[in-house]
Amino acid sequence: MNKLLASLIVGLFATSVYAQTPAPSNTMGATKADVKAEKKMADADQKEAKETAKADDKIHKAEAKASDKKAKAHAKHEKKVADANEKVAKDNGDAKASAKAEEKVAKADLKEQKADISADEKAQKKVASANADKAKAHAKATEKKAEAMADAHKADAK
Repeated sequence: MNKLLASLIVGLFATSVYAQTPAPSNTMGATKADVKAEKKMADADQKEAKETAKADDKIHKAEAKASDKKAKAHAKHEKKVADANEKVAKDNGDAKASAKAEEKVAKADLKEQKADISADEKAQKKVASANADKAKAHAKATEKKAEAMADAHKADAK
């Protein structure tokens, strides 16, 4: 009988302890909301990183294209200068040929400078556009993070 009484007392005691534990539904809701918010924030970060990588790629391509255009313009310039100097050498340093050569070199210099300026201008426009894309991606990510945090706080308040 003592064993039966002891097991009844232990059972009653265990039931009363179990009944006094707080309801887990409230903490589980907050945890789910926090996990959901963290996932949204991670997604926003990932999307921002992808957009930034695209913009960086756009910048590198624009700079490479500008560099190629400048190199081509420089090669044309060097060829024109070499041709003009060769003509002067053929004419044994004639003053008239020398003057024509200087004129050709000056025109070649101007043409090269214009090509360089044009290439730089196009590249800078693309760089500015890419930097604007980066800023927009960052702003969107910040907005998504703020929304996720607000949603989590709303869920915590419930």
